[in-house]
Amino acid sequence: MEKKKTKLTISGSSTKTISNIELAKSKGKNSVIIEKKLVRFGNKPRFLKTDKQETSFKSKPFITSKEPISSKSSSTPSSTPSNHFEKRKLAEQRATRRLKGELPQKGKLDSKKRELKLTISRALSDEDTEARGRSLASLRRAKQKENRDLKKEENKDHFKPVKRDVIIPEVITIRELANRMAEQSSNIIKHLMGMGVTATINHSINADIAEYLVQEFGHNPIKEQKAEEIIEKIKEAKTENLKSRPPIVTVMGHVDHGKTSVLDVLRKSNVVSGEFGGITQHIGAYQINYNSNKITFIDTPGHAAFTEMRARGSKLTDIVILVVAADDGVKPQTVESIKHAKAANVPIVVAINKCDLPDADPQKIKNQLLEHELIAEELSGDTLMVEISAKTKQNLDKLIESVLLQAELLDLKTNYDSKATGIVLESKIDVGRGPIVNVIITSGTLKKGNYFVSGLKWGKVRAIINDIGKNVNDAYPATPTEVLGINGAAKAGDDFVVLESEKEAKSLCDARVQEKQEGKNPLTFVTQDSAFKDKTSEELNIIIKSDVHGSSEAIKNAISQIKHDEVKPKIILSDIGMVTETDVSLTKASNAVLIAFNVKPSKEAKILAEQEKIAIHFYNIIYEVLDFIKNKMSDLLTPDVQEKTIGSAEILEIFKVSKVGKVAGSKVIEGEILQDSNARVIRDGTIIFNGKIGSIYREKNQAKQVSAGLECGITIKDFNDFQEKDIIEVYNSTVTKRSI
Repeated sequence: MEKKKTKLTISGSSTKTISNIELAKSKGKNSVIIEKKLVRFGNKPRFLKTDKQETSFKSKPFITSKEPISSKSSSTPSSTPSNHFEKRKLAEQRATRRLKGELPQKGKLDSKKRELKLTISRALSDEDTEARGRSLASLRRAKQKENRDLKKEENKDHFKPVKRDVIIPEVITIRELANRMAEQSSNIIKHLMGMGVTATINHSINADIAEYLVQEFGHNPIKEQKAEEIIEKIKEAKTENLKSRPPIVTVMGHVDHGKTSVLDVLRKSNVVSGEFGGITQHIGAYQINYNSNKITFIDTPGHAAFTEMRARGSKLTDIVILVVAADDGVKPQTVESIKHAKAANVPIVVAINKCDLPDADPQKIKNQLLEHELIAEELSGDTLMVEISAKTKQNLDKLIESVLLQAELLDLKTNYDSKATGIVLESKIDVGRGPIVNVIITSGTLKKGNYFVSGLKWGKVRAIINDIGKNVNDAYPATPTEVLGINGAAKAGDDFVVLESEKEAKSLCDARVQEKQEGKNPLTFVTQDSAFKDKTSEELNIIIKSDVHGSSEAIKNAISQIKHDEVKPKIILSDIGMVTETDVSLTKASNAVLIAFNVKPSKEAKILAEQEKIAIHFYNIIYEVLDFIKNKMSDLLTPDVQEKTIGSAEILEIFKVSKVGKVAGSKVIEGEILQDSNARVIRDGTIIFNGKIGSIYREKNQAKQVSAGLECGITIKDFNDFQEKDIIEVYNSTVTKRSI
């Protein structure tokens, strides 16, 4: 479509038009003059105006700088447009010449102001660019651009790559490494692919590769310290402000040689009566005052099963008192105690007990100890030996003086002001108070509110209870204490280390747990031996719940030493505390034996056990537990079956008898055939049936017994497929139960 030309037509009288042209001379190019008509209201009289007013007011136009507006053709006659167009063109030409300076300006005071106004003609002409200033919008845009540039420069400084310290463990996944570096894991995988290594986000890499990647991404790699190394640094004893501490003395010896009785006399208490069977099954720690000198005693069990407890006692101690009964002599656990003490490089003081008995022979004991390199002072040796009696309190003061003398020679000193470190002697779960650890502080002072780590557990010291049972606020070195506030039962023999804060204790505990998880379950490769190994041996599942950790450990070790080719004991759970519903459920699920050692079941566990018909076996003495386990294992053994052949008969002919079926007419070759005896049918040397004799017929009458050389008819229960020349063999079998 062709574009129509827009035309501007100006209507009105010629006098007005000429005055408008005159007015346009002073205006810009392409300006449009539109006459403003005066509106008359009602019958209001006209005001008389002078010529001056007419020129300035009557025909005052509106000046717009818009594009020409076309009026409707119906509003103007057809002859006017060309005439008006020429006049308009002329006016525009004059205006243009005036702007260029060709025409003199006629007396308008605001001509300069008018010149600065932007019209269409001035906007289109290039000559007037010098005179024009920048608009406000342009200035605003320029300012905004300047601000943006400044911000970009600031952001460049702000977003410089951050160099981070990245802690690298022994093994780390790519995801974890990316998180520690605050980098995208895809970038790390891309980098590895560039090196020719195909990896995914969950792949584990070792410390060397991780260190290389951290350096490549511009960070600082730091090798992670193991939890044990951190603990060792904390434990390093300071050599400042050292003060003397009480000696830690461990009482060791064979079972029933009077160790606890000696301690009871020293402490003026009675612990033996509290132990089941009169034998010590716990490790106890006590402190006594003798002439203002404190001595800490550790009592260890003497029974063979408690080797671990004795080993712990010897590691912690400064001096070992070896108790030997004068009427019994040196026994296996006495020898074992000597070995533990020598391994720990600890001086030994020998207490020869029960010297008040008529058959006591202290000299014999001294001679026996010579075999184990313990030489008495009277025999020019360096071992202190004291002849005592716990019953009559003979020479007990001499024994304590010997211990104090030995402690003086050792010159035991430690720092009291540092953070406390110690060793867990025992741990248990109390019904009312929760998990409790028995600790001996080795250095520093333990205070209420301290955060600590013990093995794989951590906690905050809620209460400190001394060996007498009193609540105290501080525990000093070589003091046996009970600590409340641990988050679970620690293992006996674990370290006890006080740390600065809860965060430090938690993180160290988590690191230990993680290290343990990484260390366990190593890969086992299938070998020719393991692949074809006969795995038909039975397993007895066992669940042990005991009062203290040391007892459960001792039972566990003793059970694991019961070995048999056909039956193996398998301990599913060995824990401390009362028997719970969970233990009963686990017993049912695994078809295990539930042993409660010195503990009782909870009310709920008891009800559940009765419902599920599960027996809870209660024991107080370790011998009885071991005997019970052996009996249970013996039940799983296949019994010995011994067979004795009574007689045999050969089938000569087969008869069919109504209501009876087939009857084998046989001749007894040897022995005798008895009714209801076990019998087997042998054909061509192969046993084809095993059963029992149904009935024996002798000359149409039933018989109970037929001797050798006689003929008879024999029926066998549930068997009719007789053939001639088959052998019927009659035997007796005796089953004998095997035991471990």
